[in-house]
Amino acid sequence: MNRSVPRPADPAPLREFAMQFTSTPRGARLARRLVSHRMHEWGHPYEGLGNEAVTLVAAELVANAVTHGHVPGRDFHLRLTATSGAARVEVTDTRSERQPATGPRPHAPDGESGRGLLLVEALAAGWGVTPRTTAPGKTVWAVVPLPPPGAGTADTRRAALRREA
Repeated sequence: MNRSVPRPADPAPLREFAMQFTSTPRGARLARRLVSHRMHEWGHPYEGLGNEAVTLVAAELVANAVTHGHVPGRDFHLRLTATSGAARVEVTDTRSERQPATGPRPHAPDGESGRGLLLVEALAAGWGVTPRTTAPGKTVWAVVPLPPPGAGTADTRRAALRREA
């Protein structure tokens, strides 16, 4: 007798988007827009909390790559992966010697810049820096928890916060 053994349910599918961008403000803007668009295609609407959090984290990481990791003539690489519970944003640049300081940040700096990693730290379940093994450079990554489907939009969350205040 030939019995088939039932297979365990497959975990949530891994979705992936990866692309190389010019290390310019225009490249950073395009990367941010494509992350938001991809999250929308993957079921996290533009105005949703998950889309906004992942897009903001990606925007900060690519802005840092363009500002601090730029090497003339070299591009940066963005990789976005997502499952049902979290999204991982990875931004790779070609500058090894300029690495963001990891660890807790006690307060916001007084200047006009320097707050980006505070936002990443607030929105991400974890983040860090990994050296590139095949070439000079580094990858800065962050894992952002995704709310369950139907968790509301940023507008409904803002309204709820206003009611609580």
